[in-house]
Amino acid sequence: MVIGLGVTGAAAARFLVARGAILSMTDRRTDIDRTKLPSGAMHLGVENAAWLDGIDLVVTSPGVPRESQLIRTAIERGIPVIGEIELASRFISAAIVAVTGTNGKSTVVVLLGEILKAAGMRTFVGGNLGTPLADAVGGEYDVAVVEVSSFQLESIEKFRAHVGLHLNLSDDHFDRYRDLEAYGRAKARLFENQDSSDYAILNRDDPNVWKLASSMRARVTSFGHERGDDTASLWVEGSSIVFDLGTRRGKISLEKFRLRGRHNIANAMAASAAALALNVAPNQIELALASFRGLPHRIEFVAEKDGVTYVDDSKGTNVGAVVEAIDALPAPIILITGGLDKGGDYAPLRRPLKEKVRLAILNGAARTKMREALDGATMIDMVATLKEAVEHAARAARSGDTVLLSPACSSFDQFKDYAERGNVYKELVRAL
Repeated sequence: MVIGLGVTGAAAARFLVARGAILSMTDRRTDIDRTKLPSGAMHLGVENAAWLDGIDLVVTSPGVPRESQLIRTAIERGIPVIGEIELASRFISAAIVAVTGTNGKSTVVVLLGEILKAAGMRTFVGGNLGTPLADAVGGEYDVAVVEVSSFQLESIEKFRAHVGLHLNLSDDHFDRYRDLEAYGRAKARLFENQDSSDYAILNRDDPNVWKLASSMRARVTSFGHERGDDTASLWVEGSSIVFDLGTRRGKISLEKFRLRGRHNIANAMAASAAALALNVAPNQIELALASFRGLPHRIEFVAEKDGVTYVDDSKGTNVGAVVEAIDALPAPIILITGGLDKGGDYAPLRRPLKEKVRLAILNGAARTKMREALDGATMIDMVATLKEAVEHAARAARSGDTVLLSPACSSFDQFKDYAERGNVYKELVRAL
């Protein structure tokens, strides 16, 4: 049985049927597009435990919570419950590099993929980023670089990354997790199946991540902006990444690296650490860093109109990401934020708002809650929709301002995902 028939569930269903499984598919939604699904039994709507009769294996999609009646009943009956990433990993011979963390995962995955491809390695890039790992099975790859979310890591058993990266941990997904500790435990599962032949790459500057170092069975490599005292590390000196891995030492120039912000330097260090673990030459890493242009919807320049710069950070769906975006851009900033609340605390935005944001325009379902948390930090206006927010920002903006869309929330109150929200923002800006 496959539970949840989005992109990941559909890929798992196709994968299973291709390997001879008798398939049952289920989703709480009733408006499923069946054209992307294989033939098999279909159960839609309110979950019914009777659907599990005769089932030997349950494959669950990341968006399905562990409190689902079907998952709970399957566990009670002793039916194995795994995720698509666990299923696919059992059929892959390529080395797996897995990246987790609250922010920066997609950037590091794509950047590392570019580095490895430039080094001549046959590289699959996907996972939570967009293309399910199941689509890599059967391909001729040397390495699979995958983004893994906490949701995906909840349902692993034997999944093992030869190189595992943990970038950072901050408040997010509190609509699913009780607190930061529970969220962090899910992330840390990335390392539980590693051994001494594997690599664990950890952010030394994040205490929530770095505290995991002492429990690792894998070889630990750290990265941070200042030099650390651990045996294998990367840090920044001037315009270079310096690495000391014990047996290898050297520098990787950042002079031509185009991405702005301290967080992107950290992303470059993380990707470089993983590439070094896979024996990529420093000069090849340097060339790939120089040519990398970043991801859509992550502090992406959209346009300049009448001296006002418009930036799309629709992928900034939590408070930590918004803080990074504000810190990366010059003041004064007009911030467009808001969407569907995810249960986090907006108070950490107060400091960057006071320092660099001239006006915060709150929109969407979370706007009232956000105003209560941010009142007094800067001038605040509220509107209902993103369209109204862009129009209001354009009226308020002066030459030299940066208008930044960085929502700190999910997009599901107005859009199907962050990409649609970002694309609509770009269309609205270009129409001004």
